[in-house]
Amino acid sequence: MFEIKAKEKMVERALLVGAYIDADKKGDSQSLLEELEELVDTLGIPVVERKLISHRENHARYLIGSGKAQEMVDLAKAHQCDVLIFDNELTPSQQRNWEQLAGMTVADRQEIILDIFGARAQTREARIQVDLARMQYSLPRLTRAWSHLGQQGGGIGAKGEGESQLEQDKRKIRLQIDQLKRDLEQVRSARATQRKDRKRAPVPNAAIVGYTNVGKSSLLRRLTGADVLVENKLFATLDTTTRKIALPNKQPLLLTDTVGFVRKLPHQLVEAFNATLEEAALSDFLIHVLDASQTEVMEFYNTTMRVLSDLGADTKQMLVVFNKIDKVTDPYAINTLRRHFPDAVFVSVHTGDGMDELVERISEFVARGTMTLELCLPAARADLLARLHRDGTVRELNYEEGATRVTATIPTRSLEIFAPFLMPAKSGPGAGALAH
Repeated sequence: MFEIKAKEKMVERALLVGAYIDADKKGDSQSLLEELEELVDTLGIPVVERKLISHRENHARYLIGSGKAQEMVDLAKAHQCDVLIFDNELTPSQQRNWEQLAGMTVADRQEIILDIFGARAQTREARIQVDLARMQYSLPRLTRAWSHLGQQGGGIGAKGEGESQLEQDKRKIRLQIDQLKRDLEQVRSARATQRKDRKRAPVPNAAIVGYTNVGKSSLLRRLTGADVLVENKLFATLDTTTRKIALPNKQPLLLTDTVGFVRKLPHQLVEAFNATLEEAALSDFLIHVLDASQTEVMEFYNTTMRVLSDLGADTKQMLVVFNKIDKVTDPYAINTLRRHFPDAVFVSVHTGDGMDELVERISEFVARGTMTLELCLPAARADLLARLHRDGTVRELNYEEGATRVTATIPTRSLEIFAPFLMPAKSGPGAGALAH
């Protein structure tokens, strides 16, 4: 992959800048700037100061006015910073203008998130998705990588060395983007095959979703005993992890941990990580985890719901879980959340408080579901056929010598009874699929 600019291995000092126009948005902008500091800290970059700037309108050259821009440059140089990081999204031309004015590296929130994802990607799928997102981000910014090359060469219509090299690199990046998209399609196809294999022996699936660093991976580990990465960092894990849990009624359930969401997620990542997030869209129900100790918990809830809406998964059955109740110091905060979310479960994955109730609620959600199965019942087991008629819906019935072939929709809680009589899965669509 081409780097969009030369970077030192270690960035020593960073100045963070956030700009807002609407005075009513000052609180949100301050919160976002604090979150940006967490993101920058995740990369191991020391932050010397945060500056929140109010301005009347967006300017084409620097986003903010030239006077304010010079103030920020002077402040950064006074602190001996080597990078300016904006919470706002900068256009490629604005980024170039800032670097020319400041004489130092300038990045925006998108680039920071992309760098974090690049550092954290472990599996082939995650690496492909990150590389694709970074190349799509880098392509319009390539010109600053070649600004040192002059427009050399004479003659009408002749192109300089820099322009020629730039065009070659753009073509090369576009070819690599096309290849990455093909690779990602293969990964999605493999994931679809794995999902189909899971559905052949129908087991309900729940996706754990939520804002980054709310404890999704910790919850998966606590419920399943799975050895999954758990870190107190933003975007500690980018890869989908699926583990099986046996509920108290012996009903199996597949739990899938998904990548965490964040406010102002780069649109390249929303698209690139669709293969990972589609586990949420295709699950039977969602477990939406929130950090009860965060003052912006409602904003984080809305952020996750917006992303789920983009994926078409916001209408699914959803169990809301407030984690980290052991860190809540204000007793009124929990009461307020209970009023807003009367059906939510309040837990502490760390201490175990509320986990028994959570397992019970998950069992209730599984029991609500139904699934369509193809069964081969022994002719002597008329009781099973009677139970299908009583508990479910018989869709197709064929009597054969010594057996009865049945297609029926049953509650998932009845799976254990009929599992020994499942027919081998067909290769066509709908075989063993869950019906909602």
